[in-house]
Amino acid sequence: MSHALLQAWERTCVRRGAHQAVVQAAGGQVCTFRELERRSAEWLAAHAPVAAGSLAGRAVVFSAPNGIGWFEIFLGLARAGAVVAPLDAAEPPAAQRMLAEGLRAGFWWDGSRLVALACPKRHRDPDVCLIKLTSGSTGRPRALAFTAAQLLADARQVTSTMGIGPRDLNYALIPLGHSYGLGNLTIPLIAHGVPLVCGAAALPHAIGSDFARWRPTVFPGVPAVWRAIASAAVEPETLASLRLAISAGAPLPPDVAREFAARFGRRLHNFYGSSETGGIAYDRSGEATIGGGVGPAMRGVAVTGLCGGRIRVCSAAVFTQANRLRSGRLGCWVPPDLVALDGRGRLSLNGRLGRTVKIAGRRVNLGEIEACMRRIAGVREAWAGIGPGPHPALGAALATDRAASEIRAELLADTAPWKIPKKWIVLAALPLTGRGKVDARLLSARLFGQGANESVASISTRRSARQMSALR
Repeated sequence: MSHALLQAWERTCVRRGAHQAVVQAAGGQVCTFRELERRSAEWLAAHAPVAAGSLAGRAVVFSAPNGIGWFEIFLGLARAGAVVAPLDAAEPPAAQRMLAEGLRAGFWWDGSRLVALACPKRHRDPDVCLIKLTSGSTGRPRALAFTAAQLLADARQVTSTMGIGPRDLNYALIPLGHSYGLGNLTIPLIAHGVPLVCGAAALPHAIGSDFARWRPTVFPGVPAVWRAIASAAVEPETLASLRLAISAGAPLPPDVAREFAARFGRRLHNFYGSSETGGIAYDRSGEATIGGGVGPAMRGVAVTGLCGGRIRVCSAAVFTQANRLRSGRLGCWVPPDLVALDGRGRLSLNGRLGRTVKIAGRRVNLGEIEACMRRIAGVREAWAGIGPGPHPALGAALATDRAASEIRAELLADTAPWKIPKKWIVLAALPLTGRGKVDARLLSARLFGQGANESVASISTRRSARQMSALR
């Protein structure tokens, strides 16, 4: 791993050595920065005594639940100079190995040992220290390589914009290895000494217990968790220590923001970013979040509006070939999101590019259909999709207590007939991936005939259990 990241960690250990670094809420384990450094060195000595020299510059894929053990592996691989590729802890071992081979990684951590893979050694840019695996909106993994400079810049922009520092205690439910977790939890701990407590479970009662015992001050969460907290029997005083509640990973419905503010007397703050860029925009006051917006660009990030509702994002956290070749040059990226900029520079999201489909010769934007359905009273969340075949049908999945026929009738009042879904399913909550996004593949399978003998309730229940474990 890049020397710059190790230098930042070493400075943190000198400055914060005796202070707590990572707490595991479930077992009550507390590890200081100095102890974490020792444990990471012991992990490397125990598990890579021979291979340590051959790890330098090689991609090493690993998966572990949030906790002290995750940092032991991450920092141990850093010492060996490996290019770390963290995976979702919910991925089964067979899928992990397949992803590792697809990356042409040199090694894979199988949970107990480093497994050497029969992949030819590849020359890698010496500045690259981490590979993010992101599915985006497609469900297909993509590998994005990052240098220490990009990771450090993203964490610096996050902590300075949000006002997060060593006196805070981050509450970690989002996976440490995902882009959101890296920017808000992992690199802030390594480079800025911001400690964290790894939550016991992504369930309201467990979150309440963790807050009562450990009193975290910052909570980067996803909309599904915020909805659960806002609607559950969680007493307002339970979150008394919380000064900053952040929502990212998926669009936050305004009704959740309003309900949370009414119950707990503090606002949620929308945070928008992408794996390619790190953080892009953040609602500092929480005002934009109440109205369904995101907020202005973060410190160190320049956002420019383009034709067609696109934006260009430029910052030191964006990885491109250009800013690898010239030291200090900013990278730029045009996300696939459709974004509106108001006169005050605040962003609001209007769906994603590539979600416009053709039905019976007419173009239909699926994001527009979803937005129309979300505006209907009683609809908590909505998803629209299109079935396969030469004559595709438009389908919709709703999180609501109302009947689909009622929603359809209201939608017909001000929506063109060809934009009305033909297939409907109604759920208590839409199933989510481990990253907090609507599980499009699961909903498509149910709406358009695959797995028709399996009830939506059983699918949703099973998936909910998986997503809760994935968020730990």
